[in-house]
Amino acid sequence: MRGYFGVGVEGISKSMNAGAIFRTAHAFGASFAFTVAANYKRTESNLSDTSNSLEHMPFYGFPQLKDMLLPHDCRLVGVELTDDSIDLPSFRHPSKCAYVLGPERGSLSPEMVKKCEFVVKIPTNFCINVSVAAALVLYDRSLSMGKFAERPVRAGGPHDELPKHTQGGPVLRQMDKFRTDPPLGKDFDPKGFSA
Repeated sequence: MRGYFGVGVEGISKSMNAGAIFRTAHAFGASFAFTVAANYKRTESNLSDTSNSLEHMPFYGFPQLKDMLLPHDCRLVGVELTDDSIDLPSFRHPSKCAYVLGPERGSLSPEMVKKCEFVVKIPTNFCINVSVAAALVLYDRSLSMGKFAERPVRAGGPHDELPKHTQGGPVLRQMDKFRTDPPLGKDFDPKGFSA
């Protein structure tokens, strides 16, 4: 897959939920994990993070929302059950993004929602556990990024394997014409040029 993604939580109060989220993120190949304004204790998190994910990917603990920093071209995707959120099955995941989930028994803060470029929701009748929500979002990302063969029309698995990715050959451009007639602008003065 191209691109990268990170997973974070805002205001989470149970470190074991954060650990389960980070373990799932690690399993799906996340590039980083983060917390924002969270009551997070890594020793408690390790009880549910059996892969010790934070030994394998960068972790950022932001004390407040104003401290949160993401890579320059990283798009922020909030996961929140609201009326105007995008249904997850209809969402095109950005290749470079960070997903942020809210706390248990709560929601993303209005300030965090405002920072998000997109807000998606899992089409359920009511809220689900935050670590389950993270797993569903990351599973949907892996499906939508084209890593697997198409589903067949009938029940069962695909009949054809996904074709292997092949790199294109070298692109050779004809440069001979520029060796004798370089593309110089009409105002170029070779006498005034110094190396």
